[in-house]
Amino acid sequence: MTTQTTSLRPSTTTGGPRSRSRSRSARAAAAQVGRPGFAWAIPATVFFALFAIVPLLMVAVLSFTSWSGLGSPEFVGLDNWTRILDDPVMAKSIWLSLLITVLGVAVQTPLSILLGVWAAGQQRNRAVLSAIYFIPLLLSSTAVSVLWRALLDPNFGVPSEATWLFGDGNLFGGQATAIGVLAFVSTWQFTPFHTLLYQGAARAVPQVLYQAAEIDGAGRYRQFFHITLPQLRNTVITSMILMVVGGLTTFETVLILTQGGPGTDTTISAYYMYQKAFKSFDFGAGAAVALVLVVAATVISLIVVRVSGYDKMRSAMEGL
Repeated sequence: MTTQTTSLRPSTTTGGPRSRSRSRSARAAAAQVGRPGFAWAIPATVFFALFAIVPLLMVAVLSFTSWSGLGSPEFVGLDNWTRILDDPVMAKSIWLSLLITVLGVAVQTPLSILLGVWAAGQQRNRAVLSAIYFIPLLLSSTAVSVLWRALLDPNFGVPSEATWLFGDGNLFGGQATAIGVLAFVSTWQFTPFHTLLYQGAARAVPQVLYQAAEIDGAGRYRQFFHITLPQLRNTVITSMILMVVGGLTTFETVLILTQGGPGTDTTISAYYMYQKAFKSFDFGAGAAVALVLVVAATVISLIVVRVSGYDKMRSAMEGL
């Protein structure tokens, strides 16, 4: 009887040096797959530098000069900054800008989430109703402002025919009602845009999560608060940053609806900049106000990113 012996080779899965080296090489190769080089970013970088960085630097230089739009700018140091910081209208405009921004975020965020999640479903006539709802998104801010200015006109608009609801009908005659009109018009126009963001994000949520929740007996409300909302976290932060930037730079709506009135009760920072630069022909002071807006929008956006942890987030579907 012959005995056959077989030699056992060491397995590559025993964690030897060669296998560890191969696994590290595989991970490094996988990490590099699909990542474009820096050359792909050159066109966008050049475009951003020409139309964002260079104009911003020119505005920064202009804020230290006195210029009426004619002739050559004259260097005046910190004179423009001293004047706008001592102007009570400037401080009031910053407060009003923050107020309108907070109102926009507080109203548009929950409304957009609910409408976006609904639009991502399979309800009957959902596509038709969504298309109608997104119509304001196709209009410019100027067209929307002109439309609502006509509708809310105290002499010929809806308020003049419904005095039992609007009182004397002049919604632009008081600060509270004028700010309310600005917040309402902005919500009417821009909520469809944020709804579109949430609609796309809600459709990207894996259905397996809802199926597992149904097996565990979770209803619609628990699924919404424990699955949908956590999966929409990245979109919520992105939407809020867009709302903050949009709220701080609102201009056309104020120009057409209230023109900063009554008095200076709706003179936000963007409209104050317009008054300084294009009404008073003080482009140096207007440039200084513009820089304040840029810094404020950047700081608030960075705070939102850091507080929310957005800068450390990875894919919401990671691990699925």
